[in-house]
Amino acid sequence: MIKGLSSAGLGKVNGLPHLIELAASNGFSAVETTGKDLRAFVDLEGIAGVRTHLQRHKVQLGAVTLPVEWRQDDASFRNGLPDLLVEADLASQLGCRTFFTYFMPSTDKKITLHLIQLSQRLRLLGKLLAQYDMNLALEYVGPHHLRHQWKHPFIWTAADTIAWLDLVGEANVGIVLDSFHWYTSGETLQTIADIDLPYIKYVHLNDARDIPVEDVLDNDRVYPGEGVIHLSGFLKALQEKHYQGMVTQEILSITEPQDTAEQLAERSGKAFRHVFTLAEIG
Repeated sequence: MIKGLSSAGLGKVNGLPHLIELAASNGFSAVETTGKDLRAFVDLEGIAGVRTHLQRHKVQLGAVTLPVEWRQDDASFRNGLPDLLVEADLASQLGCRTFFTYFMPSTDKKITLHLIQLSQRLRLLGKLLAQYDMNLALEYVGPHHLRHQWKHPFIWTAADTIAWLDLVGEANVGIVLDSFHWYTSGETLQTIADIDLPYIKYVHLNDARDIPVEDVLDNDRVYPGEGVIHLSGFLKALQEKHYQGMVTQEILSITEPQDTAEQLAERSGKAFRHVFTLAEIG
């Protein structure tokens, strides 16, 4: 497995070059970024310059956030497609193979129409990314408060997301397996064992506070090993499936961290080393 670092949980990161340097200094071999930060770095240094920076620090570009708003109206969806094509081209030139996004576990829209609309859009996104030999990883969201945020319950488990993706029918569209959503959805190690490996396109690692799971908030996460999620078991289950992709930290917090990005990246590196050691994974 490849240890990855995102800017989520690091406070104020000064763009992609800074994130790459923080990753390299703290035991991470890959970074997750936004298309905006990727484009800014390419505009500044060119593809060759970005590639050199990555190689110098022995870090790979692991994943990019999907720039398309595919969950709302048609105009927003269409308007984001040109950005996707530009960013997919840049990312693929740098060896990246994954875009990722999320969807909410409830909606005010009629469920049947919502499912049909999102399925059509995912199918198109999958086809577009396949032209660049890239995957789309879809993150289901587990916290209870978001299941009831809108009128109609939707999807919030790995099994239901995979069943949905079977309907979408694009082999390069799979799931983000996020330890936080796995926990808040009430899933188990057996859940991971039951997932066919090709469906797991990307993994996020974070932890949850020691409060009733029904009260856990999506934007109030803690660093790996500082909470109650069985992360060593989570990682072992992935290892037993021979998952070899990225496992990336993603810490969402209610308030902006007060420590520097350097301090938080060091904390992140120690957290990863701790939980990977517990899982007996090098």
